[in-house]
Amino acid sequence: MGSQLAGQLAKIDLHRQEDLVLHLPLRYEDETRLTPIAVARPGFSAQVEGEVVSCEVTLRPRRQLLARVSDASGTLVARWLNFYPSQQKQLAVGRRVRLFGEVRGGFFGDEMVHPRLHAVEPGEGLPEALTPVYPTTAGVGQATLRKLIDRALQSVAVDDPRSDPVPPAVCARLGLPGFADAVCALHHPAPDADPASLENREHPAWRRIKFEELLVQQLSLRRAYNARRAKGAASLPARSTLTRALLEQLPFGLTGAQQRAVGEIAADLAAAHPMQRLLQGDVGSGKTIVAALAMLQAAENGFQAALMAPTEILAEQHYRKLAAWLAPVGVDIAWLSGGRKKREREAELGRLQRGEVLLAVGTHALIEDPVVLPRLALAVVDEQHRFGVRQRLALREKGQEGRRPHMLMMSATPIPRTLAMTHYADLDVSVLDELPPGRTPIRTRLVSDARREEVIGRVRDACLAGRQAYWVCPLIEESEALQLQTAVDTFETLSGALPELRVGLIHGRLKPDEKAAAMAAFVAGELQVLVATTVIEVGVDVPNASLMVIEHAERFGLAQLHQLRGRVGRGTAESVCILIYAQPLSENGRARLKVIYENTDGFVIAREDLHIRGPGEFVGARQSGVPLLRYASLENDVDLIEPARALAETLLATDPVAVERLMARWMGGREGLLRA
Repeated sequence: MGSQLAGQLAKIDLHRQEDLVLHLPLRYEDETRLTPIAVARPGFSAQVEGEVVSCEVTLRPRRQLLARVSDASGTLVARWLNFYPSQQKQLAVGRRVRLFGEVRGGFFGDEMVHPRLHAVEPGEGLPEALTPVYPTTAGVGQATLRKLIDRALQSVAVDDPRSDPVPPAVCARLGLPGFADAVCALHHPAPDADPASLENREHPAWRRIKFEELLVQQLSLRRAYNARRAKGAASLPARSTLTRALLEQLPFGLTGAQQRAVGEIAADLAAAHPMQRLLQGDVGSGKTIVAALAMLQAAENGFQAALMAPTEILAEQHYRKLAAWLAPVGVDIAWLSGGRKKREREAELGRLQRGEVLLAVGTHALIEDPVVLPRLALAVVDEQHRFGVRQRLALREKGQEGRRPHMLMMSATPIPRTLAMTHYADLDVSVLDELPPGRTPIRTRLVSDARREEVIGRVRDACLAGRQAYWVCPLIEESEALQLQTAVDTFETLSGALPELRVGLIHGRLKPDEKAAAMAAFVAGELQVLVATTVIEVGVDVPNASLMVIEHAERFGLAQLHQLRGRVGRGTAESVCILIYAQPLSENGRARLKVIYENTDGFVIAREDLHIRGPGEFVGARQSGVPLLRYASLENDVDLIEPARALAETLLATDPVAVERLMARWMGGREGLLRA
């Protein structure tokens, strides 16, 4: 293989013979039969064979190659707008050719545009299997790929029993063929194979490949899990001095779910290997107090803990909440953000570096070079999916040489069980599945944008009754400037329509101190209406706010709508979330709004979100470093996940050779992608 072809194949991630074996068809074409020209129906693909009656290059209306091909039943025009001299030679008058393509009506009768062309030798038979069509890239034709894949199937020796590490008993129980039979059936399906089951990937051969892909993912993540447990970390046993003092002075008690999560985290922190735990809970389920108790457990042992949040607003809110809880128990917290004055920032950095302060809260500023945390033993990442792989790793690298800090990741976007079992198989998971008492249910209303004046009236009534309201402007992905302009326009409109109310504005382009001032004024009740972009999506806690208006709700994802809705309902007043939508609604937009209208349970919403969006987008797979599953679907192949997980545990314990063989076949040295 030449270097040019190798470079082109690398663009579609084909580097080794094993990659070619697993480069499976997108679809199939049936070249096992011929259709008489007169019988070929417009709108359908067919293969015809006939004699070239004429062939010419015409220049009008544009340069093109036209050939007429006839059989005993009729004549067909073949047209190429881009062509090579070699094609023209193949179409010499009197030659016998086969054409495969979609038939459509043309000016001169039925025609095929850019059909696949094959000059037929006397006595040449038809293929005995369906013809595979592979994913490809510019410069690599289907014929080239088929040759390379056929060669790979022979050189890799897929029929060697040792190349199939999945035990026959497992295959029999799940109704799956062996690996060799599966890949051969997919690359060269028999003429009597069911085309529908091949196309929709329900054929047993497809299920075998999908099972093996899920198995390899489980193996890789469980190996990462086991490797982490072999590393060293500071042991932080629960001493219950500071933690008990905090619990005694809190104005509320922990829910059963919070107590369970605190116990799981405390046990992990006491171990001498690094914790890697995901704490997930719905909006308002009380994740912050669980994180606070974990951080205090580190402080009780004389070690440092840091909490990193994705936005300035959320980080500052965490800081204020933790400071209010921990000041009575005598614990100081450093506050680091890009918006702090240089002198204040340098003072905090000095205190952290000298170990005078054991707890730190901040934004991305925590992972910048000047920040030194010599005794860091616990790193907490809030809304972990909002950070990239490198950012999460950068915080981990702040730990002591040779010792990794314990990692606690928090998410208010609940992860459906199938995702937790696959994409998060290297994490331990704690779930807060109950809300603290006193949280009022939020009613959701869907309103067309034609009724905007009614919504403004609803805002006026709520605020004059002593409540506060958010008005969230639409997400415009193409342009932050457009989103900002929309927020400014909405602010001016509402200020004019509601002269008796004090209206504020907050968006991502404001300076940190301006954002903080606007938010503080809203918290203090000095502003009654807060117009905002999605900067208020997470963590903002104003108990007096009982009305949330979201404009162009159809543009938001389900998780975002649920997060925004969770900004209200934090006090005792009945709270309402009004979703304003624009007509006409797309099918996808209608489905999303139906889900958010009918459900308040974040786990149900997450499951529906997975169904609508698919797993890759749900977990931000490309950003987070977890490769998308190429063939398996978490929606359609749920029944294969549990058996794959069970077999992964068995193989790791009993057959390391089989594990290595599987990893080499599928990952080819790229397993590190899964480790972050």
